[in-house]
Amino acid sequence: MEKLLFDFTATKQFAAGSKSVLCGVVSSGNLEIMVEAADLGGACRVEIETSASGFAKIWEAVLTDVFDRWKIGDVLVSINDAGATPAVVALRLDQALTAYSRDRK
Repeated sequence: MEKLLFDFTATKQFAAGSKSVLCGVVSSGNLEIMVEAADLGGACRVEIETSASGFAKIWEAVLTDVFDRWKIGDVLVSINDAGATPAVVALRLDQALTAYSRDRK
């Protein structure tokens, strides 16, 4: 198991609330993502636990691409990964962030 942590700068904050969003399921080749409000000074933090060690640079590239599009802040994203491919990671993140932002409009 490897634990990774990434922070991203935001331009859009959503109203804080107690509601969180869970997307996906932990199983072989997949992952689950939880998105929740957090006081992070406007930043977005991504915490990852993955069964596949040694892929930090790939995680960083995928997350940078996703958060270049989303630019949301005061959000904690927790990912439990069971070997998902970069395309699945991006898909699940978009699903979770869409659901989270829809609940806060």
